[in-house]
Amino acid sequence: MFGKEQETMTPTPSGDARGTSILAQGCSFKGEVEIQGVFRVEGEFEGTIRTPEQLVVGKTGVVKGDIYVKTAVVGGKIVGNINAETKIELQNGSHVEGDIRTRRLVIDEGVFFEGSCSMGQDKGLDRRPEQKPDTSKGKQAQAS
Repeated sequence: MFGKEQETMTPTPSGDARGTSILAQGCSFKGEVEIQGVFRVEGEFEGTIRTPEQLVVGKTGVVKGDIYVKTAVVGGKIVGNINAETKIELQNGSHVEGDIRTRRLVIDEGVFFEGSCSMGQDKGLDRRPEQKPDTSKGKQAQAS
């Protein structure tokens, strides 16, 4: 209407259409968010992000907290851990301080990354933060 093209939503593999949620530049949010569909951050977010789809952190976006997604595309700044089921893409100029867990990782030239990276088939989407296994059971101290 009035010369604007209608926005279309991309159908997911299950057949239903999900939109994109955006935290715009100049906006800030603190807390935990769980979104169905794509979440784009151009503003400031502090907390935990969970989506079974994609997270896009734009050039002006800043995320402070842990991320649990299927895929992540980072152009801005993240201070926290990123857990992605399939792929993480760090674009030129992005800044990441934290650990990365994913199956595939793409890093462009000009990326700042400080942390550890764990990749492989068994890595990926953890819906909840890892619980450290109890290593005290079944182990006995050896006398020297």
